[in-house]
Amino acid sequence: MSPRYRNGANQAGTVIAVVADVMALILGLWILMYLLDANRANSLVQVVHHAAAWLAGWSHDLFTFNEAWARVVAGYGLAAVVYLFVGHAIANRIHRH
Repeated sequence: MSPRYRNGANQAGTVIAVVADVMALILGLWILMYLLDANRANSLVQVVHHAAAWLAGWSHDLFTFNEAWARVVAGYGLAAVVYLFVGHAIANRIHRH
């Protein structure tokens, strides 16, 4: 395969990895804000919370721990790990071809 096509695949893989990283960063940021009891009336906290809730919609309240902080860490943390794992696995697969 010519270097031109290989370079395009590398760029696509890089974009996928960066998107996965940003998604995990948003989820991690919300976990941190929750644990530090950030002001929920702040607009930045609201934006991060809404984005994280949308990203972790499938894993939110998946676990039924008694403590709310444990549910947040487990639910949002699981989503972050899955996005990182799947995103980087796809990016590595694209980089190889």
